Amino acid sequence: MAVAAGRPPCLFCQIARGSTSTDLHYADEMVVAFRDINPSAVGHYLVVPVEHIPTVKHLRRRTEDYHLVNHMLNVGKTLLARDAPESMCSRFGFHQPPFNSIDHLHLHCLALPFIPRWRQVKYTTLGPFWGFIEAEKLLDKIRPFSKVTS
Repeated sequence: MAVAAGRPPCLFCQIARGSTSTDLHYADEMVVAFRDINPSAVGHYLVVPVEHIPTVKHLRRRTEDYHLVNHMLNVGKTLLARDAPESMCSRFGFHQPPFNSIDHLHLHCLALPFIPRWRQVKYTTLGPFWGFIEAEKLLDKIRPFSKVTS
């Protein structure tokens, strides 16, 4: 993976390659998952693609992108069901630029309630182009067009 001159290597790329001491709670050829170092909820995981994709703005209406995001969401749901079964509510989504903290696509998987409560503001949708986009809404946005056959 090439690094732009003068820029440090991507932290999430390093984690995905196993180059850090981060405990991985899930890993396969497409994604890795780990606990957020600054959790905003009683359960807070990040699911990160192994391939470097900067942000949700780089996803397209393609089968590959749709399958990746769907896989990320399924991994996140599985982790929360396993590790936070007592949580009655969850939220899954992505920060959109300029509100993302790291330029490597990552799904926030939150087992609610938020801790502290005011942190819910960080995970609120501010419209179709700003703030936080829920994973299901992103999937609708990038769902490949159906081919019509005659």
